[in-house]
Amino acid sequence: MALSGRHGPSSALASTPHDAELRAAARHLARRRFLTVTAAAAALAFTTNLPARGAFAAPRLDPARITEDPFTLGVASGDPLPGSVLIWTRLAPAPFEPDGGLGQQQVEVSWEVALDEFFVLVVRRGTVVAHPEYAHSVRVDVTGLEPGSHYYYRFRTGTWISPSGRTRTAPPADDDTAGLTLAAVACQAYHDGYYTAHGHLAREDVDVVFHLGDYLYEYAVDSAGGARNYTDVVLPAVFNRETTTLADYRMRYSLYKSDPDLRAVHAAHPFVVTWDDHETENNYAAAVDENGSDPAQFLARRAAAYRAYWENQPLRADQLPEGPDAQLFRRLRWGTLAQFDILDTRQYRDDQAYNDTPHVPGPESDDPARTLTGDAQERWLLDGWGASTALWNVMPQQVCFSQRRMDLGAEARMSMDAWDGYRANRGRLMAGAKAAGVANWLVLTGDVHVAYAFDIKDDFDDPDSRTLGTELTCTSVASGRNGAEHPANWDTYMRANPHLRFYDGRRGYVRVELNREHARADFRTVPAVTTPGAPVSTAASFVTEVGSPGLKPV
Repeated sequence: MALSGRHGPSSALASTPHDAELRAAARHLARRRFLTVTAAAAALAFTTNLPARGAFAAPRLDPARITEDPFTLGVASGDPLPGSVLIWTRLAPAPFEPDGGLGQQQVEVSWEVALDEFFVLVVRRGTVVAHPEYAHSVRVDVTGLEPGSHYYYRFRTGTWISPSGRTRTAPPADDDTAGLTLAAVACQAYHDGYYTAHGHLAREDVDVVFHLGDYLYEYAVDSAGGARNYTDVVLPAVFNRETTTLADYRMRYSLYKSDPDLRAVHAAHPFVVTWDDHETENNYAAAVDENGSDPAQFLARRAAAYRAYWENQPLRADQLPEGPDAQLFRRLRWGTLAQFDILDTRQYRDDQAYNDTPHVPGPESDDPARTLTGDAQERWLLDGWGASTALWNVMPQQVCFSQRRMDLGAEARMSMDAWDGYRANRGRLMAGAKAAGVANWLVLTGDVHVAYAFDIKDDFDDPDSRTLGTELTCTSVASGRNGAEHPANWDTYMRANPHLRFYDGRRGYVRVELNREHARADFRTVPAVTTPGAPVSTAASFVTEVGSPGLKPV
């Protein structure tokens, strides 16, 4: 999240029919240019630093020759289905070196999945090759598992055995499962503090964790780890620069995954991940970066960032990028209890209006053709709602969906980077939710480094209008440093937005219990992240009842 100005001049567009035609023509040309640039960037990326598996015909390394622990980055699992789950690791005996310490050699890795933590009752096992082209990352889509069941997993190469992870499968698609507990997290700037919230979440009893973006930050990290202020560790100088290349992004993931709390929470729970902006570059919009770079060059950077993201997350092969493009939006189900429509609000959006600064909505931001989701993702979402048989329709995504007025009075500014800058797109989704009869709609949001609880109103300017759903914003794990319970704008925001039911500026996460009667949200916060070991507490709890949307304090 940033409120800094964007490149280039800002200009409000008059709302005459002639100007509307000009804007439509400009968008058509821009999209044609975008497709041309995308193709060029893809070619550039694949001819420079994004080879496919086996491109080097790399020799096979004898695992017995690995003399240092290769499992320094831990293990993870993700995207549970009724009969399968994806398990992940990445070999890096020297994680702060560009090749992870394994050079350009392939490494054979064995894996096993068991019913017990001691791996006496092994139910699946096999081997897989860690390829240098994918930074020696390993992923296995383990199939043939029992739905709605917990499992343990681990990897082995040579004499080295990875830490074990615990994961689970989703219930059968037609199962009327009684309940589900999830957690949502976002925004973990390493240089802003410790991942204390992750340490606490690792010990929570949750079924699945949704990471809503900003897993990584592109900004430089100094030798003391920024606000962590290390006195007994000196980080390599390679981290003290912005990430732009594939090697930069890969090594930055190594730095982040060196954190023991992050490794612990991945080992404890399956994750469902989606990105926001900082995994690539602050506030980018499709092929437009923050600094007005040549789009072809930026898309080459985006290709590197997307590739490193996939290499370092528990994602299936379907999410493997092709150059600067990746199919990250996807749908998961939890029996008949919940459908999860995971969005990508960065890759397809139009550039932010009004120079990407807080602004009163106007003709530029309210252009009906502007999109945050892109047309294909919007159709996919609306079609999915129309076909949904789930009790709860949950939309994990990145930026504030509900209206957020930053000032009192009629001419209040709003964020042009959030859905307030794309109100027509938001309106189409709200109309689609009503048309589909989505009665229990829950939006999960990250990005803003604070915790919010919103009632989603049919008309945000009319507090008495119908409540359509609930939005829960999970605050940040570390970004923004310690924060405060009541930030300086707390009173203004609470008065300017009657549908805002809760606002807390501390770090933490939100835990949500879904059942057949209601959803309960507990906002879990820690008092500090610039020093390790802070306790966790529940700042507030709310419920929203099935068939009666609207947040009620507990």
